[in-house]
Amino acid sequence: ALSMGLTESKVDSSPQSMEVTTVPTSPIAGQKPGTSGLRQKTKTFMSEHYLENFVQSTLDALVAEGVPVKGGTLVISGDGRYHNKTAIQIIIKMAAAAGVGRVWCGDHGLLSTPAMSAVIRTRSRGLAGMAPFGGFILSASHNPGGIDEDFGIKYNCENGGPAPEKVTNLIYTNTTTIKEYKLCCGLPEIDLSAPGSYTLGGGAFRVDVFDCVEDHMGLLQQVFDFGAIKALFAREDFSFVYDGMHGVQGPYAKKIFVDEFGAPASSLMNCEPKEDFGGPASASHGHADPNLTHAVELVARMGLNKEGREIETTSEPPVFGAAADGDADRNMIMGSRFFCSPSDSLAVIVANASCIPYFAAGLKGCARSMPTSCALDRVAEQLGIPYFEVPTGWKFFGNLMDSGTDAFPGKPVYTPFICGEESFGTGGDHVREKDGMFAVLAWLQILAAENPDPAKPIVGVGDVTKKHWEKYGRNYYARYDYEGVDKPAAEKMMAAMVEAQPALIGTTVDGMKIAKADMFEYHDPVDGSVSKNQGVRFIFESGSRFVFRLSGTGVAGATIRMYLEEYAAPDADLTKHAFDVVKPIADIALKISKLTEYTGRTEPSVVT
Repeated sequence: ALSMGLTESKVDSSPQSMEVTTVPTSPIAGQKPGTSGLRQKTKTFMSEHYLENFVQSTLDALVAEGVPVKGGTLVISGDGRYHNKTAIQIIIKMAAAAGVGRVWCGDHGLLSTPAMSAVIRTRSRGLAGMAPFGGFILSASHNPGGIDEDFGIKYNCENGGPAPEKVTNLIYTNTTTIKEYKLCCGLPEIDLSAPGSYTLGGGAFRVDVFDCVEDHMGLLQQVFDFGAIKALFAREDFSFVYDGMHGVQGPYAKKIFVDEFGAPASSLMNCEPKEDFGGPASASHGHADPNLTHAVELVARMGLNKEGREIETTSEPPVFGAAADGDADRNMIMGSRFFCSPSDSLAVIVANASCIPYFAAGLKGCARSMPTSCALDRVAEQLGIPYFEVPTGWKFFGNLMDSGTDAFPGKPVYTPFICGEESFGTGGDHVREKDGMFAVLAWLQILAAENPDPAKPIVGVGDVTKKHWEKYGRNYYARYDYEGVDKPAAEKMMAAMVEAQPALIGTTVDGMKIAKADMFEYHDPVDGSVSKNQGVRFIFESGSRFVFRLSGTGVAGATIRMYLEEYAAPDADLTKHAFDVVKPIADIALKISKLTEYTGRTEPSVVT
């Protein structure tokens, strides 16, 4: 038996507990998973048959695809939001009924999304037959948690990445025809509060509860030089603050920043996981989304307001600040009175990757989502490495990372690989999800490399980013989000823009000539798939551009995202405020899209 350092804490030798109960059900509309799984209001997930229908449809899809469910290992954990613990117990009983041999859970039912990927990929440590065939992540990411807020579920495959469209389409088809689901009602509730092993049903089924941090941290220790980062923390002039936003990242932040690097416990903010991420009474209103609008406490502590403009502070802001979202796959990077946009952060990490041990021999590839600024492209061109522009959704990066492996033999190898999205997601090929902790450690490694001499003044995030702009130029960038918009109105607006595009090419609007306008589609170089309708693009002769996308991560209505970008060469003025620079492009975008006419909105909900 595989002990994994766990103690055998409970044995239930009763075979009766494995008796399978078949529950009749019928299809429930709207269970189509998006790029981030299925998200709905928590009360919807708590309603009769809702969660069970989706889980059974997933298990049936896996069996139909030839996945070794029977006797296999399945990981089940989430971000700690309301209904997480109850949902885990239900899925354990359903997994047993499906013939799964082992279930693995993080303690307290917690695993960050990147940690789930790390567990699937590495926890079996090469032991035959132990590698998980996949995992269920219970999360609605950065959406608020609580009984009146949002819940979600996502299935990740044996490579640790989100299920491909072929699988999610089959899951959805199953939800439209489902007649019954199965579970082992006699199984006892599993104690998730501490690590331990439970052998059930006379040895037919086993549940292991393990330290939720150990696998992810162990993997990150193979990527980064923890000793060099610890030396940075030891400097008297280095100060640090981290905002967990009451999401799942709390235990990871304590173990890595406090226990490993020696940061004072007081440098952690909101690092106690809460089922409602702090709820409406908190500064973030329970919106665990690391951006200038929602990470209110961190942004103020770093000396900025929600527009990223400097404010008066009673004490000098810390040298480095960062935050995570609810499931800890997103990150925000800040310096003293300085906000580093996710697009710039990605470009800076790639430009300085050689100081990270895992990337010391050089990158073989990098990629960004289409709406992310083109800052990465300029770095990749100078480094002479392949770079890719993909649709929004981490699975597209996953294919590039798996290119040339057993999954896609004969294709080029692009790893070691770094990628990211403007929506505060950054990652590498160590896992198959975006990884908030990876981005923070990458920046700390860069700062450690930039500060070899403790006698010299400390070089911070702003210094590194400005030096980067002086070499590559600056891609001034902003995103306007219009949340909770009437979906049919948003779809009409998008359709009208696409229809107008051919006639607009070559015309000049407010002094800017449109060179290219299209609906972005992606031809995947690895699996040959084509993804259409991935965003409306308008590119000007100057290289500036704006993009519109409808986002599928919200629960109520649609979110219209408008992305604005203007490039300034190294010899141009690089000191302006990004929101001011892109405002004229925003005016053109609003004129062409007729957004106010279609939606009635005159102001965005969030600007980042």
